[in-house]
Amino acid sequence: MANMKEKLFSEFQAPTTQEWLDKIEVDLKGADFQKKLVWRTNEGFNVQPFYRREDLKDLKAVDSLPSEFPFIRGNKKDNNLWFVRQEIDVECPKAANEKALDILNKGVDSLGFKISGKDLSKEFIATLLDGILPQYVELNFKTCQRHCVELAQILVEYFKEKNYPLADLKGSINFDPISKILCKGKDVSAVLESAKPLIEALVELPGYKCINVNSVALNNAGAYIYQELGYALAWGAEYMNILTEAGVDATEAAKRIKFNMGVSDNYFMEIAKFRAARMLWAQIVKQYEPKCDCACQMHVCAMTSEYNQTLFDSYVNLLRSQTEAMSAAIANVDSIVVTPFDKPYETPTDFAERIARNQQLLLKEEAHFDKLVDVAGGSYTIEHLTDAIAKEGWKLFLEVENAGGFLAEALKGNIVNAVNASNDKRHADAAKRKEFILGTNQFPNFTETSEGKTPQEGCCKCGGHEAGELPALNKSRLASEFETLRLATEKAKKQPIAFMLTIGNLAMRQARAQFSCNFLAAAGYKVIDNLGFKTVEEGVDAALKANADIVVICSSDDEYAEYAIPAFKYLDGRAMYVVAGAPACSEDLKAAGIENFIHVRVNQLETLKEYNAKLGI
Repeated sequence: MANMKEKLFSEFQAPTTQEWLDKIEVDLKGADFQKKLVWRTNEGFNVQPFYRREDLKDLKAVDSLPSEFPFIRGNKKDNNLWFVRQEIDVECPKAANEKALDILNKGVDSLGFKISGKDLSKEFIATLLDGILPQYVELNFKTCQRHCVELAQILVEYFKEKNYPLADLKGSINFDPISKILCKGKDVSAVLESAKPLIEALVELPGYKCINVNSVALNNAGAYIYQELGYALAWGAEYMNILTEAGVDATEAAKRIKFNMGVSDNYFMEIAKFRAARMLWAQIVKQYEPKCDCACQMHVCAMTSEYNQTLFDSYVNLLRSQTEAMSAAIANVDSIVVTPFDKPYETPTDFAERIARNQQLLLKEEAHFDKLVDVAGGSYTIEHLTDAIAKEGWKLFLEVENAGGFLAEALKGNIVNAVNASNDKRHADAAKRKEFILGTNQFPNFTETSEGKTPQEGCCKCGGHEAGELPALNKSRLASEFETLRLATEKAKKQPIAFMLTIGNLAMRQARAQFSCNFLAAAGYKVIDNLGFKTVEEGVDAALKANADIVVICSSDDEYAEYAIPAFKYLDGRAMYVVAGAPACSEDLKAAGIENFIHVRVNQLETLKEYNAKLGI
């Protein structure tokens, strides 16, 4: 067989990288290779259109094996099983218990309970966990930071009374005061003194994590991928320092840390992020000289992003969260939470939660993602991305460490300010359609209405509402400004009508009409496209007959010199007049009094706000 293979491939000459590049340049027909095919990421590096084996020759990590240090290829070597987790807000322990028992029969094997600190009691926990067998289910708890030790003590006592096998139980308590500093702008660093007592309270539950790094908060605030990676590492290192300085053994400290990380819809980059995170975290923990390499493993719960979810065309959220869940599963995380598609505008319904569960079950039962270990390993592109994102994340980690550490930087407001700056940049890019939001600023649903939907804001379950003296993360979703604009349009006395006056060159008028319809429908305008008119007078008359508030002339650049001004004069102010494009004769058109132009270089959001103002909305 080997000889046959050698003979077969001996007939083909392997092309060199330069030969590939030469062929690409021919196909580009003179276009700039760097501009056309090289992806300039927000993470600080460029991605080439193709990679070859030679690109990996200097990457040492590609020689490691699954479940071996530095764990770039995952913590497991026999399978890629992960916990399917669903979150439950606990208002009534009995109702939450009934819901938990129900969904445990529907594919969930990990529960996340959010409990108000003021409700905590032995009876409350007993009611909540009644009938749930913790040796078969991962249990995760989130409550007020000041009540975490109390919760740990109650859980241990409850499990012992029930004679559960304590050494076999898996779960977590979400103790993370630094997260509150970032999210609420409140200095609660004094609560960090509870970290060691919390670990001591859980000494009989070795499978329980209790020190959490909630970098998902950064993801939901619009952080770039390299920022979440670098800050998560610094965040975890801060907790390692705090714990070891308090006298906790380094091995024990590392084994108690859990990372709750976000997943954006940047598919390949997110796969690379988790692989790089495990590799870098292993190197960090190794510096504390733990007793075993297993302490260097990073344990990650991946949560699909809320930042890119939308109120309008919300079923598109399913597409986003599905690719996000795929990234996390392929990257070998320990558990996944899929955010229900309706979370931006309501408390998730049973239907939305069922779909979110099934998204993971499809990956397991239909796609068999749980069967293969590190399926991304060996991919030239992903291995390169892993190395590149690791370098950028490590660079940021070192910057934070050199500035005094994550806690110090958080208390100075530097972490929040950096992430908020990224959020502002992304909102600005979305406004200019440099960052697409499918169904919002690109290909909106022309006929959809909100049907009473209003944006929902998250609330704290700990019962505390202190005003913060520090800057806090801005968690405004990427689509929020477009949604505000569209909701305002809906409340207007009359839905504005935008009429496409298509004339001249067939290909150009159709292309510009399609662009204009998508552009204007993002504000909730009713758009009317047309096959074409023989004269501008015919088009204007049809527009006025349709009660159009906006008339958009769509033609070729050359023909605007012929059609644009006559159409503008014939319309005579009876509707807003817009030219689709940026023709060479723009200055002549402006001199004639034409003010409005829409094309790929204008700020879509600001333009639509301006149009709403002109329409009295």
